[in-house]
Amino acid sequence: MNHKNITKILTLCIFALCSLLAEAKITLPALVSDGMILQRDQKLNLWGKADAGEKVEIKFLNKTYKTIADKSGNWKVVLPAQKSGGPYTMTINEISLKDILIGDVWLASGQSNMELPMRRLTPLYANEIKNANNQNIRFFTVPQKYNFKAPQTELGGGKWEAVNSQTILNFSGVAYFFAKDISEKEKVAVGIIHSSLGGSPIQAWMDEKSLKKYPEYLDEAKKWENDDLIKSTESSEQSASRAWYAQLDQSDLGLSQHWEKFDLNDSDWKTMQIPGSWEDKEGNFDGTVWFRKEINLKKNQAGKAAFLNLGRIKDADVTYINGTKVGNVTYEYPPRWYDVPAGVLKEGKNIIAVRITNGSGKGQFIADKPYYLEIDGQKIDLKSDWKYKIGTKMEKMSPGTTFIRWKPTGLYNQMINPLINYNIKGALWYQGESNTGNPKEYGDLLTTMIADWRSKWNQKDMPFFTVQLANFMETKSEPVESNWAELRNEQFKISQTVPNTGLAVIIDAGEWNDIHPLDKKTVGDRLALQAMKVAYGRKIVADGPVYQSMKKDGNKIILTFKSGTDDLISQNTLKGFAVKSEDGKYYWAKAKTDGKNVVVWNDEVKNPVAVRYDWADNPDGNLRNKADLPASPFTTEK
Repeated sequence: MNHKNITKILTLCIFALCSLLAEAKITLPALVSDGMILQRDQKLNLWGKADAGEKVEIKFLNKTYKTIADKSGNWKVVLPAQKSGGPYTMTINEISLKDILIGDVWLASGQSNMELPMRRLTPLYANEIKNANNQNIRFFTVPQKYNFKAPQTELGGGKWEAVNSQTILNFSGVAYFFAKDISEKEKVAVGIIHSSLGGSPIQAWMDEKSLKKYPEYLDEAKKWENDDLIKSTESSEQSASRAWYAQLDQSDLGLSQHWEKFDLNDSDWKTMQIPGSWEDKEGNFDGTVWFRKEINLKKNQAGKAAFLNLGRIKDADVTYINGTKVGNVTYEYPPRWYDVPAGVLKEGKNIIAVRITNGSGKGQFIADKPYYLEIDGQKIDLKSDWKYKIGTKMEKMSPGTTFIRWKPTGLYNQMINPLINYNIKGALWYQGESNTGNPKEYGDLLTTMIADWRSKWNQKDMPFFTVQLANFMETKSEPVESNWAELRNEQFKISQTVPNTGLAVIIDAGEWNDIHPLDKKTVGDRLALQAMKVAYGRKIVADGPVYQSMKKDGNKIILTFKSGTDDLISQNTLKGFAVKSEDGKYYWAKAKTDGKNVVVWNDEVKNPVAVRYDWADNPDGNLRNKADLPASPFTTEK
């Protein structure tokens, strides 16, 4: 055999050996990684993949644990419960994991109000963000993906990150303030596994077995197992959307004539007050409308960096100053906060131009939001007359978007099931807005989901804390039915009937004109109160007045409240109460505190049969106890 053949054979052998060694290496799930926080005081699961029969050796805290991968290559080791502490290192065969803490791990899940990141809350918490630096608070953000075919075991991404002034921007505001409060008060490291998705209904977070009482949801989930259907639906809708926007841009005179230009002659444009809706003047239409506002600046303001706050706009906008684009938002919910670079602003005349695209509903600058230009801490109010002109009017966009990612079981399969091996202390849940269309089923769905998650994590009493929906939408002059109130009531009933649960009532922390209220610290703090009472056993008052019973006294109804929550703030005039007459209609009522009770009446209703409190989309009740916590909306009707 010649030298070349020997070299070739040796090369092939080395390559084969290297391939075998590479294949023999174990792999770990994304959650088991550098910087992780492990749950204290629980037996700890560690797991991963390897070749069938591969030996796995874990070294942690001066002890060694061994196992062998099964025929499918899966392995799992259960470590004994550990006390809080760290940072530690761990080796799993050839893998070294660093900076591990042992503390408390909480799952934070739900829809957009749980998802809302700290960067969206900057005006309220600028100093909190700027000064953030806490190794004892760490987040793992679960990638937002779905799967309708089967529960998955791998996340396919994500990493543990400690809090600093950069990472905090992407962290859930609610979960951050919860973690900060718990870490400070309990003197423990807190890890948050954040798994949420804006707009998602509860059924998307439930598995197939949990939805067996709801065949319509299971049929819907089954439908979307078809990859071809998903592709064709997305393709056709994206194609229709692209065509609509292409026609919009082509027909928009403002684009072709550059209505964003500084020196545009806009003398023939109409005017309207901002905030407000141009559709009040022009009638309902979908399409584009352009706005222009002239402001005059002094010499010492010219050339400086600035901040432009245009509140909220429905729907999308592109905003310019003096012809320079300073920002854009593609849908209605995010606030319009735009940094204006140095050099854009001029001495004297300046022009703010905004192109707005609206594809559904009433286009408008949302009322009761801030609108200003800020330079060196000085704010120029922009709530005034602006000039406007319609760019184009369009036919309705068709078909509408099918939000496949929100369909039943899809998020559970891909965003919850891969987590269930990882030990947690409990769960935080902020969701419900997307289920207000059918609120009466929500109580059963949430109760079922809680039981299923507890079973999956093998913790029959796992703490589970829900955020009640905040006040939202316009106030009503008379008592009316409210789906939002119905759903809040379902959330309230669960907190009173399902063990080891709690309710963070935030009926005083919403914004009538924003489904995403900015005050997320109140939400996180009230969740932490529930956790400290239920999960950590502190002797504290974590609830506002909790309705317990009623009795009639002539034309009055006397309400009693759960012991421990009934140290009421004394008030002669309470708001938010309504009484039901024998004819079945509700009327606004007078109410006052009477010791630990509340007396409710309406002089015109001689025989009241029931009471409601804060039963509205956006109520204004003021019943609180001396812990300064608000009462949950409630009804005395069964």
